[in-house]
Amino acid sequence: MPGHRRARPVSAGALFFRMIRFENILDKVRAYQPDGDLELLRRAYVFSAREHRGQSRKSGEPYLVHPLEVANILAEMRLDVVCVVCGLLHDVVEDTLTTTEAVEEYFGAEAAHIIEGLTKISKIEFASAEEHQAENFRKMLMAMVDDIRIILIKLADRLHNMRTLQHLSDDRRLHIANETLEIYAPLAGRLGIGKIKSELEELCLKNIDPKAYGVLAARVEAKRKWAEDFITEIRGVLKKALEENGIEAEIHGRTKSIYSIHQKMQRQRIELDKVYDFIALRIIAANIKDCYGTFGIIHNTWRPVPGRIKDFIAMPRQNGYRSLHTSVITDSGVPFEVQIRTPEMHLVAEQGIAAHWKYKEGRPLAEDDVKNFAWLRQIIDWQREVDDPHEFLNELKVDLYPEDVFCFTPQGDVKSFPRGATPIDFAYAIHTDIGHQCVGAQVNGQMVPLRHQLKNGDIVEIHTQRGHGPNRDWLGIAKTSRARNKIRTLLNATERKRSIEIGRKLLDKESRRIDLSLKQVSQSAGFSELLREYGFNKADELHAAVGYGKLSPRNVLARFGSQSPNEQKGAGASLARAVKRVLSRGEAKIKVNGMDDLMVYRAKCCNPVPGESITGYVSRGKGVSVHAVNCANFLNLMVDPERRIDVSWDGAKETKYEITLSVSVEDRKGILADITSIIADTNTDIRNVAANTFEDQKGTIDVTVSISNVKELDRIARSIKGIDGVLGVERPGSKKESDRSATA
Repeated sequence: MPGHRRARPVSAGALFFRMIRFENILDKVRAYQPDGDLELLRRAYVFSAREHRGQSRKSGEPYLVHPLEVANILAEMRLDVVCVVCGLLHDVVEDTLTTTEAVEEYFGAEAAHIIEGLTKISKIEFASAEEHQAENFRKMLMAMVDDIRIILIKLADRLHNMRTLQHLSDDRRLHIANETLEIYAPLAGRLGIGKIKSELEELCLKNIDPKAYGVLAARVEAKRKWAEDFITEIRGVLKKALEENGIEAEIHGRTKSIYSIHQKMQRQRIELDKVYDFIALRIIAANIKDCYGTFGIIHNTWRPVPGRIKDFIAMPRQNGYRSLHTSVITDSGVPFEVQIRTPEMHLVAEQGIAAHWKYKEGRPLAEDDVKNFAWLRQIIDWQREVDDPHEFLNELKVDLYPEDVFCFTPQGDVKSFPRGATPIDFAYAIHTDIGHQCVGAQVNGQMVPLRHQLKNGDIVEIHTQRGHGPNRDWLGIAKTSRARNKIRTLLNATERKRSIEIGRKLLDKESRRIDLSLKQVSQSAGFSELLREYGFNKADELHAAVGYGKLSPRNVLARFGSQSPNEQKGAGASLARAVKRVLSRGEAKIKVNGMDDLMVYRAKCCNPVPGESITGYVSRGKGVSVHAVNCANFLNLMVDPERRIDVSWDGAKETKYEITLSVSVEDRKGILADITSIIADTNTDIRNVAANTFEDQKGTIDVTVSISNVKELDRIARSIKGIDGVLGVERPGSKKESDRSATA
C-alpha cells in the first residue's frame, strides 16, 4: 500500500505540516551504528526528496513526510544503514519514474535487491481482488525469507499509514484496518516485534470500531488514577522483598492495552472488572538465575492464580520470545500479571527479529537466529501447496497467530501448536503418513477423542492403522495449516478421482442416448474443439467438471446429436455465454461467472446479504450454494477447490433479508429494552426477539432484523456494541473471530 499517494503540485500557500527532520534520523543511526555509511543515508534523503517532489498525500502534506517517517521507525528499531536507506527509498520505484537499475547505480546492489522485493505487483492483472491480495502476500512471504529487512520495512510502512488513516474514505479506512488486523499485526507478533504489534492493534480497533474504542478508553482512563496508586504500592512491596534477597531488578508497571482488554472481554464474555491482567508488572532482572529467584519471591508474597504460570524461558515461543509469566492476587483480592525477563530478553520481546539483525562476516542472521525463525520457511513450504487464493489467505491467517501450547512425544521431543490444537495436528506434526493413518491418541496415558484440545505439558502418543485415511470431518477438527493442507490434498485427490469416474459414466450414458459411444465422441475432431471452448487441456478435466456437477452431460454432447445448427451452436458456446441469472423470487440476483444452467441458492448456514463478499460451491445434484466468504461451514467443510466457483451480486435491487444477531449480555434489568430501542432508532424492522439467561448472570438475546445490505447490518451491530452491559455481537454461521478481529 503506497503512503496514501496523491500526485499533485503543492501550492505555495499550502498549510504547514510537522515533518520529522532528517538530521534527527541521522543522529539516531549514528548513536547505534557510528561506523555506518552515513553519507549513503544522506544521499538517499536527497534522492527521495527529489523524486517525490510535487507529490502530496491525502492529507495535503508533502509526500516526503511518509518515507521520512518510515525511515524514522526503522531507526528506532536500530536497523542497519542500508535498511534505513531503503525506508527512504521504498516507494520511489513504484510511485515515480525511478528504476531499480537507478537505485543500484546510486545506492548499491544490496539496496536495489531490497527495493525490488518491496515493489508491489500492482501492475499485474488478476481475476479478483482476493487473488491480487493473496499473490501480494505470497510474494511478500517469499521476499522476507530471502531478506528479512523487506518485511521490517513493510511493517514500518504500514504503521505510518495506520497512524494517518483518518485522511482516507470510510470504506478504504475500514478495508486497510481489517487487513492490518488480520495480516500485518499478527505478522509483527510472529516476528516478535511486540511494540509494533501493539500499536497496530490499537490503531485497528480505533478505526474499525471507534465507538467501542472510545467507550472502553474512557472506562480505562477512569481507573487510571487507582491503577497508578496500586502499581506504586505493589512496586514498593516487591522492591523491598527483592532487596532483602539480594536481587537487583528494574520494576515497571503498566495497564493492559485497550485492544487487549477489548479482545479479552469479547473472548471471555466478561466485564472490565473481571480482566485479571488489567494491571501488569514487568521485572527486568540481571540474569536467568535472578529471574527464577524473583519468580519464587513473588509467589511467596502473593497468592498465584492456578493455570496462569508460563515458563517461556525454558520453552521459548517460536518467535524467540522468552519470559516468565504468572498472575497473582493480593490479600485485598486484586489480581495482576507479572512478566520477568533479562535485559536481552526484553530487547527481543520489544523488537523481535529486528533485535537479532546483525552483520557478521556478511551473514544477515546468526545461525541460532535462523533456527528461531525457521517457521518462515515452513510457512512458505506449506503455502506452496495451496493454489486457491481464498484458501491461501485463510490458512495464512492461521499460520500467523502465536503458538502457545507445548506438548511432548513419549520420547520427550517438544512440539508447539496454536491454542485449540488436537491430536490430529500432533500426528501431522510428526509425519504426514502418521497423520493420514491416525486412528486414536493417548494424552498423559489416557485415551482421548481426536477432537480433544491439547494443553501445555501434555504427553501425546498417536495410534495408527495402515490403510486408514482422513475424512472430511477432520478439517473441522485440525487447527494447523500443515494438518489441514495435508488432509485437504488427500481428500481432493480421492474426490477428483471419484468425480472423473462419475463424469465418464454420465457422458457415456448420454453418448449412448444419441447412438454413439464415448470412445467415438472422444476420438472425433469436434472433441478437441469442445475441450478448447471449455478451457480444458485433457479429457479427464472435462470428465471431472461433469462429475462435480459444473457441466451438464446433455449440453456438453449437444453438438454430437441431431439438433439444429443454432441449437448446436448455443450448446457448444454455453461457457462463452457470460452468466446464468437466478434467485428471482424478488431477491437481488446472483451471477455465476463463466457457467450456465446452474441453479443458485443462498446457503442457510450463513444467509449472505448484498454487499457481503460471497463465494460459490457446486453441490452435486443441487446446484451452486452461495456462502459468505467467512462462513464457518464453508471454511471447515468445503474441501475441494475445484468445486469452488466465482459468484457475485448482480444489480442493486432493494430487497429485505431477515438476519439474526446473537448478542451476549450481562443479565441486567432493561438491557433488552435498550437493544430494541437502539435498533428502532436506525429505522430497522425487528422480526423476532428471543432471550436466554444463565447461572453466571449472563445471557444471550437473539434479534432477527430486516435489512437490505451488509452495511445496514454492520451499523446495527456497532450500535448494539456501544450499549452498557453488551459483551459481544455475533452473526450465527460466521466464522468466530473473537481472538483476531475487532469487528462484530
